[in-house]
Amino acid sequence: MPATTDRAAPPGWYADPGGARAWRVWNGRDWTAVTRPFGDRATPVADLAAAMALHRLARLGVVAFFAGLGLLASTLAHWPGTAAPAPAWFATTASDVAVALLVLASVLYALAARALGGALLPAVIPGLNVLYASALVVTRLAGPRVAARRVLAHAVALGLFVAAGHAAPWLAVAPALVALEQASNLGELQELLIGRAGDDT
Repeated sequence: MPATTDRAAPPGWYADPGGARAWRVWNGRDWTAVTRPFGDRATPVADLAAAMALHRLARLGVVAFFAGLGLLASTLAHWPGTAAPAPAWFATTASDVAVALLVLASVLYALAARALGGALLPAVIPGLNVLYASALVVTRLAGPRVAARRVLAHAVALGLFVAAGHAAPWLAVAPALVALEQASNLGELQELLIGRAGDDT
């Protein structure tokens, strides 16, 4: 078991340093919040498939969704005919790019939700699947109560940005914070799943 001061210890699962009857992940620098009880076993193939889906989502999906959402919201705020219009060719091109990014993100969020064992319907509804996949991830990390609170906070933050972001540009910080938290949660769960699969092989 590595001590928190032993920076040479490799990342992996170790007995909880606090004395709990559980395994805890050491990331090579610090103890993480990722734990599991002694004796838990996971299906390596399912965990690796889910970890790969989460990796794709963290690398491409989160960026595509929030970039697409921001681009679409700002393009619609400056659509030809509004108070501060953009040129028609730019508005059309930007909205097409935004929709393409949102479609890509929707597919990646749906695949991640399905890999985590989620139901099909919420996994494929664009927009809703972003919150649904986030709920599945946080439920695995911290339980359903925490997941419900975080998903509600994310929904409110994104709703405020979409509804009032054109009038209050500072609201752009809301989707940025949601994206940051989602990426962090995806990385933490991916680390957990890879650690389980590695322990079972």
